Amino acid sequence: MNICIGFKNSRTNFDINDIKYNLRLNILAFFTVAIQSTRSLWRFGQTVLGVIFRHPIPGTSIIPILPDGRIVLIRRRDNGLWGLPGGMVDWGEDIPTSVQRELMEETGLELVNIRRLVGVYSSPDRDPRIHSICVVVEAEVKGTMEVHDTLEVMEIQAFSADSLPPGKMSHDHSRQLQDYLQGLTRLA
Repeated sequence: MNICIGFKNSRTNFDINDIKYNLRLNILAFFTVAIQSTRSLWRFGQTVLGVIFRHPIPGTSIIPILPDGRIVLIRRRDNGLWGLPGGMVDWGEDIPTSVQRELMEETGLELVNIRRLVGVYSSPDRDPRIHSICVVVEAEVKGTMEVHDTLEVMEIQAFSADSLPPGKMSHDHSRQLQDYLQGLTRLA
């Protein structure tokens, strides 16, 4: 069905389905930006609360293991370094739920099973932004790697244990990975 809309000295034909489709795309884009902005604002608020109340912020790091045994790492947008997926535990959320959410947000992968606790890392200088306590777990994952959170993640890649990227990693993720590879469970 074509609708004819008249403007001064002109006539333009629009297909109503095209109009509906474009409207849906615009609404989807608006809500995507609103949700990302809200999430960023909430995370900023959590950091401010941590600073005000002078308590560490709880977080997670995930060592995702694909069915073929490769380890999934992300390249962070804030510092350009490779690191483990993870993030702050949201209010009202437990660690397993946070692991599942952060894994999906940053890698697009689905949590199959948390295999083991790798460690709890609490050094005040482990995160350059804030004092955080990080619970690190090994996780069996499945699915297709895809960046969902483009504000935090630039790239995702899977590595075999003997071909991990050389050089400095984000935060204290090198130590976390070394503890994992050595089969340790660390309280640090």
